[in-house]
Amino acid sequence: MASSARAVAKMPMMAGRFTPAMPIAMPTSRMLSTISRATRSPAARPVAKSAATLKLARTGRIAFRRAYADEAPKPKPGKLRRTFRWAWRLTYLSVLGVLGYTGYVIYLDRNPAEQLERDPNKKTLVVLGTGWGSVALLKKLDTENYNVVVVSPRNYFLFTPLLPSCTTGTIEHRSIMEPVRAILRHKRGAVQFYEAEASSIDHERKVVKITDNSEIKGAVVENEIPYDMLVVGVGAENATFGIPGVRENSCFLKEIGDAQRIRKKIMDCVETAAFKDQKDAEINRLMHMVVVGGGPTGVEFAGELQDFFEEDIKKLVPEISPRFKVTLIEALPNVLPSFSKQLIDYTENTLREEKIDIKTKTMVKKVTSETVEAEVVKPDGTKERVVIPYGLLVWATGNAVRPIVKDLMSRIPAQKDSRRGLAVNEYLVVQGTRDIWAIGDCAVAGYAPTAQVAAQEGNFLGSLFNNMAKTESHENRIHELSSQMNLQAGGTPPAEAAQEIEALERRLKKIRDIKPFRYTHQGSMAYIGSEKAVADVSWWNGNFASGGSMTYLFWRSAYLSMCFSTRNRVLVVLDWLKSKAFGRDISRE
Repeated sequence: MASSARAVAKMPMMAGRFTPAMPIAMPTSRMLSTISRATRSPAARPVAKSAATLKLARTGRIAFRRAYADEAPKPKPGKLRRTFRWAWRLTYLSVLGVLGYTGYVIYLDRNPAEQLERDPNKKTLVVLGTGWGSVALLKKLDTENYNVVVVSPRNYFLFTPLLPSCTTGTIEHRSIMEPVRAILRHKRGAVQFYEAEASSIDHERKVVKITDNSEIKGAVVENEIPYDMLVVGVGAENATFGIPGVRENSCFLKEIGDAQRIRKKIMDCVETAAFKDQKDAEINRLMHMVVVGGGPTGVEFAGELQDFFEEDIKKLVPEISPRFKVTLIEALPNVLPSFSKQLIDYTENTLREEKIDIKTKTMVKKVTSETVEAEVVKPDGTKERVVIPYGLLVWATGNAVRPIVKDLMSRIPAQKDSRRGLAVNEYLVVQGTRDIWAIGDCAVAGYAPTAQVAAQEGNFLGSLFNNMAKTESHENRIHELSSQMNLQAGGTPPAEAAQEIEALERRLKKIRDIKPFRYTHQGSMAYIGSEKAVADVSWWNGNFASGGSMTYLFWRSAYLSMCFSTRNRVLVVLDWLKSKAFGRDISRE
């Protein structure tokens, strides 16, 4: 054994491999065991790293041996860890993508393309109003086909579904306003805008009289705008139903000024109620907020108001917070009459849990500066007269026809039987006129006066005007080609002209096949307070009704996606985060 070890030790090493210097006459197994022991020794270990095989002298075979690592192998990560790792990568890549896209959209908003100049040979299209219907029309319309003129007393578009949130400071009013000039600046063709009130329409002379009603006036305060085509989208004003004292003593909730007035009056009531040595009866009156109207606007305002007091006022003015009370008055048997019975019951139960007093089958008869006189129909059918003291009264029910619409209806014999607005046909043309269309709350088309209806009417009218422009262009081209068919050389060859005429006639046939306007109901949503909402959404051939906290998240995401611009969405999200983190601002001014 010793001689065998010496013989192995004498073998020279070349290029990391043992090469025997002479034939070795020993069994292969003994030699391998000797070599294995030699490689386990500290002196031979570096050789073991570099040499992986040994060639046997007698048989010429390659003998493999085991190599040793300096450290243990690292364990592979488990499936859960790999899942979290990929989820994190996808998350931050998605965030980077959203930020990049948002930045790109903001850049495009800030740097619009050059617009085409107005062409005096084109028809003049005048649009009255900047509400849901008019803005949807302008967004859809190819303005390079017409000389478009927009007239409105306000130079912005207002996202009205979030207006109740502005009354309590959950959202700032600037966040839901989009300047009309910024909207028009991104159109391909230049659009002229006038901030003025349309006072009258002469459909025979085809002119619109406009008046400057702003506080600062110039040398010219009245003028006329001639039109070839006119779209009336002036909306409606608040209806008081002839009840005395409503217009003088209540706050409406239709415009930004209304929301600002309500917000100021809420804090006026709170600070006056907290005045030193204020009487208990007066505190109870001042801290009683009455909302008339059980539709989505009234219910959402009541919910926002209750949240405002529970989450903010109660903490900052605790001495009078137990006196706070919200009363919701509705003339119908239940609130949210357009929703399903299941959601109506859920809404009423939720509002009562929030300590909101619901008075259904209650008709307001008179309003004074401090009280509301109403008539309540009891379950047995008898009627009772009640007097309700209040500090703030918000009137959120009913629409009335604007003066300009009344004036136009009085000029058209076909409109003599219409009471709620301009009667239109299935293509939204005002009955008894030519080249006048009406959309939104000022039009009577057989649908509810909602923002959803107005937006769909505006989209339909935009597509209709685009098709009309294409029709006129194709007809002019056909007339031009037909007149060149028999002329001398220099025009389009007859064969090519015939083919082009045939193609244009096929296009005309498709364009002229315009179906009448049909409203498609997408559903209804309403916030009911305590971070809960209800939604009655159209799904396949039926409706999907839901309510609760998850519906509240759906309500927020739906309204966020419906905001007009990226600017509005960013500002609304920041307002939500700000009010959640720091609370609502209770400053009066």
